[in-house]
Amino acid sequence: MRYTGPKVRLSRRAGVPLTRKAVKYFEARPYPPGEHGRKTNRRNGGDYGMRLLEKQKLRWYYDVSEKQLRRYWDLAVRRPGRSGEELLVILETRLASLVLRAGLAPSIYAARQYVNHGHITVDGRKVDVPSYLVKPGQVVAVRARSRAMQPFVAASEGVYADDRIAPYLSVDHKELRFTLVERPVREHIVLPVDEQLVVEHYSR
Repeated sequence: MRYTGPKVRLSRRAGVPLTRKAVKYFEARPYPPGEHGRKTNRRNGGDYGMRLLEKQKLRWYYDVSEKQLRRYWDLAVRRPGRSGEELLVILETRLASLVLRAGLAPSIYAARQYVNHGHITVDGRKVDVPSYLVKPGQVVAVRARSRAMQPFVAASEGVYADDRIAPYLSVDHKELRFTLVERPVREHIVLPVDEQLVVEHYSR
């Protein structure tokens, strides 16, 4: 199941801010949540605990269920190349992930909602499946009928954009559209996760 509770709580459990909103809260309370959070030492969880935490961080960052992540792992293993990097590429090219990366949404949760509610098109056709895997050359945009909504007006002004747009995207914020120009590579994916520990978790 996907986590539906307080999102900042996940960042405190992970030990890193997973969303923009979580940054200031995490700085104020950088320890795990709960009654004994201040006394908890994340490093005392052992090797298994460290690998499990990295896998959970990956799940929380992309807002996917355990079942989905396992399916992506199975797909990554069948691809040529390093399994950990292939897993990140799959997660990064999900429609919801790219809507976030392009600066059309303030968080992965909002991006998922925008897709679910039918506000996003791929090559001119509405796609309401957040897990849809976008291919290089495909154009993603906000539907014309949705562009007057406040979140998309803010997006058109670059409010949600990162300081640097991912090099595998060509983004036109004013027109509320972007193109996946090439397959992402690991060095271009900004992610607070050690994917090698995730590989070790699934390979044990």
